[in-house]
Amino acid sequence: MRRALRHRSFALGGALTLLLIAAALLSLVWTPWSPYEIDIPAKLQQPSAAHWLGTDTLGRDVLSLLLVGARNSIMVGVIAVGIGLVVGTAFGLLAAARRGWAEEIIMRVADFGFAFPAILSAIMMTAVFGPGIVNSIIAIGIYNIPTFARITRASANVVWASEYVLAARAAGKGSFRITIEHVLPNIASVLIVQGTIRFAIAILAEAALSYLGLGTQPPQPSWGRMLSEAQTLLFQAPRLAVFPGLAIVFAVLGLNLLGDGLRDLFDPRLARER
Repeated sequence: MRRALRHRSFALGGALTLLLIAAALLSLVWTPWSPYEIDIPAKLQQPSAAHWLGTDTLGRDVLSLLLVGARNSIMVGVIAVGIGLVVGTAFGLLAAARRGWAEEIIMRVADFGFAFPAILSAIMMTAVFGPGIVNSIIAIGIYNIPTFARITRASANVVWASEYVLAARAAGKGSFRITIEHVLPNIASVLIVQGTIRFAIAILAEAALSYLGLGTQPPQPSWGRMLSEAQTLLFQAPRLAVFPGLAIVFAVLGLNLLGDGLRDLFDPRLARER
């Protein structure tokens, strides 16, 4: 713990990530104003004691929108990364354990998946099913599957070539038991680090999709849609774009720094090489 706290990337990233989580948890029990309450006479007010960050074009409290937007961003990130982590890890472990034609098929399907980034997948799904947060989550989750599959397969192949796995096979353990007892625990740190980094990418992708009108739909607050609504008022009320923009920057920066710190802590050789 002392080594972790002395690591600047981990400490700063952890602090920013905790701030993001705290904002999301706070929005569950309290917001200064209702993020769904429209008050046209109070639109575009400057920051004040009543509205700490001012109001938007519909008179909604900007701070309340940011707090609830953090909750939606975390929800999208957790579910989308969870989909990629569970499905991609399962396929990666299967490819490493079975090898041969199974590995070849899984890797070629993963290569095909890389041709469809999250935004393109969301556009295709929107054309069929309509825009919405669920389609965004599915699109981002599918985009994460090939990444986790490749990383899992590469890391698992290293473990499968180790001496203790050869000893386990000589002792009569099957592929499934070796995967669960030896391979998965030894690649867990790699998956945790990658999950943290993909979390940041998922938040960024959700903001981009909402900015394009394909993600979170009104009346649910979203940082990306707040940016989209503020683009016509950049000179009249630039703060409407600055606040959600800073929220996205700090959230993504914190998760990336946290992932970088975790990578150094799990493998101290990387920190020494730097």
